[in-house]
Amino acid sequence: MTIGLIGRKAGMTRVFTDAGESIPVTVIEALPNRVTQVKGVEGDGYRAVQVTYGSKKPSRISRSVAGHYAKAKVEPGESLVEFRLADGEGAELATGAELKVDIFAKGQMVDVTGTTIGKGFAGTMKRHNFAGGPASHGASVFHRAPGSIGQRQTPGRVFQGKRMSGHMGDVRRTIEKLQVVDVDTARNLILIRGAVPGAPGGEVIVRPSLKAARLAKRKTLAPKQPAAKTKK
Repeated sequence: MTIGLIGRKAGMTRVFTDAGESIPVTVIEALPNRVTQVKGVEGDGYRAVQVTYGSKKPSRISRSVAGHYAKAKVEPGESLVEFRLADGEGAELATGAELKVDIFAKGQMVDVTGTTIGKGFAGTMKRHNFAGGPASHGASVFHRAPGSIGQRQTPGRVFQGKRMSGHMGDVRRTIEKLQVVDVDTARNLILIRGAVPGAPGGEVIVRPSLKAARLAKRKTLAPKQPAAKTKK
């Protein structure tokens, strides 16, 4: 299945196993996602389901987006996200239906997408994990300097993409193959082992892991047997 959920990063905590092991988890609150549109190959050229979550004042959205919600007869939400549908998937979905946390199961591997925390302007050591200059005697004001950034008169410029000081964070990142520790359907919570990108309260997208699905498919396929040799 390729359908995921939009949620909100609530924070981090820990859970204990029956053996007494402490597992750090990220708590994601995924309120019921409402289906606003189901796209098909005939009309849109591809198959996908568009969902939203939460609620938003009509005065805070544009008229075109408000008309889109009105056509679907769905309450305006925080954002609109599409999930591509595989062949034969999502045939039961319809506009106005709800997707809840029960589409995920305990022990499942998922990919989580979010916007990382913005760090502002950062130096090269913090931004790119540089070692810095020598800290021995004789080194003056060179401890956290980036070092040489160019060549000689040829080419006489700094190449584009050179790792230097600049804005750090506030980018979209996906952490792959995270394990679902528990699913609380009563409170719409998903407990995921490990760190999830973004600050508490930020929007995240949880979807089934693509790499885990490919690996499971690879293990189920039987190796090709060599063709039997025939005697002439």
